[in-house]
Amino acid sequence: MSDAVKIGDVRIGDGEPVYVIAEIGLNHNGDVENAKKLIDVAVDAGAQAVKFQKRTPEISTPDHMKDTPRETPWGTMTYLEYRYKVEFEQDEYSEIDAYCKDKGVVWFASPWDEPSVDFLESMDAVAYKIASASVTDLDMLRKIAGTGKPVILSTGMSTIEQIDTAVETLGKDDLIILHATSTYPLPADEANLRTIQTLKDRYGVPVGYSGHEPGLQISLAAVALGAVAVERHITLDRTMWGSDHAASLEPQGLRHLVRDIRIIESALGDGVKRVFPGELAPLSKLRRIGA
Repeated sequence: MSDAVKIGDVRIGDGEPVYVIAEIGLNHNGDVENAKKLIDVAVDAGAQAVKFQKRTPEISTPDHMKDTPRETPWGTMTYLEYRYKVEFEQDEYSEIDAYCKDKGVVWFASPWDEPSVDFLESMDAVAYKIASASVTDLDMLRKIAGTGKPVILSTGMSTIEQIDTAVETLGKDDLIILHATSTYPLPADEANLRTIQTLKDRYGVPVGYSGHEPGLQISLAAVALGAVAVERHITLDRTMWGSDHAASLEPQGLRHLVRDIRIIESALGDGVKRVFPGELAPLSKLRRIGA
């Protein structure tokens, strides 16, 4: 297993506290004030990072989707127009950057095209998250690798051979892999959490989990199985308009997730069998024959 990867001032890897990434994604619905509220939710819950998505809609939107009508809170528009409507640019990200610094939380984003990498570099992003949809975009992966920044690679909807190629393209230095299944919402029988150990054994880098399931159980099981990071989408309200809200955690859900992750970390211990102080009183009362 490789050494821990450092993002900002935080080390991520075996033996370190689980790194909790609160994915805002597009759940701000194009409103920077919503983004700030979601940052507050993440900070209040104890997440170490918030994550956004950055696109150049003309490039990242598939051609067959561009003119598809989309019903939105702003009326009917094409899918491409909708993508521009919810996209943050320089002014919004400058505001987000300042807000995160004031709140003491790290932010980064998933770029969906090469110009978005340039944009995030201009914002001095501390790390890059590669979305599952981008695993096979090798030109973008090479560009990200060239920044020298830490990289988090999600592996949803990808074969092991595609992941092999992505890892070879990125290199293993400062790489974290997240096991993921890109079904929204994720049913338990598609979680396949034992893949966390498969990825650790195959690549020798820190491995975490990116979840899209309802509830907390699967994410918590991932921690028990050795995930060093957990990423979950967050929302102000799961009934809000937008494609990711229904598979996201509301504020209370995120607080409970972080709370329970910390309990599990403490409960896992070090694997050394010994008599704990709390056992001494029952030992003196209940054991009749000593060693």
